[in-house]
Amino acid sequence: MSAAPSLLAVILNWRTPEMTLKAAEAAAHEMAGIDGQIVIVDNDSGDGSFEQMHAALASAHWAQGRVELVQSGRNGGFGAGNNFGIRHALAQRAYDYIYILNSDAFPGAGSIAALIAHLEDTPDCGFAGSYIHGEDGAPHFTAFRFPSIWSELEGAARIGAISRLLSRYVVPLPLPQATKRVDWLAGASMMMRRQVLEEIGLFDERFFLYFEETDLCLRARRAGWRVDYVRASEVMHIGSVSTGMKNWQRMPQYWFDSRQHYFRKNHGTAYAVAATVAHVVGGLLWKLRRVVGRKPRRDPEHFLRDLVVHALRRAKTKGAEIPALPTQQEAAQ
Repeated sequence: MSAAPSLLAVILNWRTPEMTLKAAEAAAHEMAGIDGQIVIVDNDSGDGSFEQMHAALASAHWAQGRVELVQSGRNGGFGAGNNFGIRHALAQRAYDYIYILNSDAFPGAGSIAALIAHLEDTPDCGFAGSYIHGEDGAPHFTAFRFPSIWSELEGAARIGAISRLLSRYVVPLPLPQATKRVDWLAGASMMMRRQVLEEIGLFDERFFLYFEETDLCLRARRAGWRVDYVRASEVMHIGSVSTGMKNWQRMPQYWFDSRQHYFRKNHGTAYAVAATVAHVVGGLLWKLRRVVGRKPRRDPEHFLRDLVVHALRRAKTKGAEIPALPTQQEAAQ
């Protein structure tokens, strides 16, 4: 009889200590009976988060022997923080599966076990992700196609005729009603086979935030591994608590850096330029539709201008591959 699979769960904290602890407690409850460990990584919050969580965990019965709190020492972003936790834990033990859980995500009954079961039953599946819903029960779109030149045009234009014509390039997939193979998954609740990470590497830390899961799933796909959306695994996700994305008035520089790095790294400079041109064309079509149809503004302020300025600036620097880390003000947004 083979040994039961082991699991490492990593939760990244950035200035949300109370919520992070709630996510960890929910994960610990779902890991009862599973051979595993939870590592909470404080991503150099600098606001007392680490000390607050350390004190709370010392007296939390659910955390005893199950949860370890570590300090990354720098805010290198989502990928870097998770990589820190993964490396830290794997240096002590070779877990079979690695589970990435957002600090504002709460696994439902049987959700973690369902991901393990799927990976155990599907040997060619490298990554498995959950069905995600909000506090109100409304489903979140977390299963996607890979971005492309055509998806940039479709997503920016938001015109029915164009979306129908380019339907097979639309990035958000229709909400799957059953477990299915997808291109990539949101990292709010995603389980990864350790063997795959040993083969393709961990998150690319040149992404500060956004596109890092897309890149990782693409690398897995190119190495011959499946990425599956597992409907039986249900997780509640509040969303954008650490990033503040819902309140953005203007798109931060690191989003443009990550988008540019994704296209340039995976498809080349010419493709990245074409993708930006397609987005600008789509954006201008949307602006025209807004005027004609009196539609409300949906993009952050000056989005198209910022996109073009960023692309021109990167071209002048000969398209350096490594984006600069965001300022402390950007990181705190």
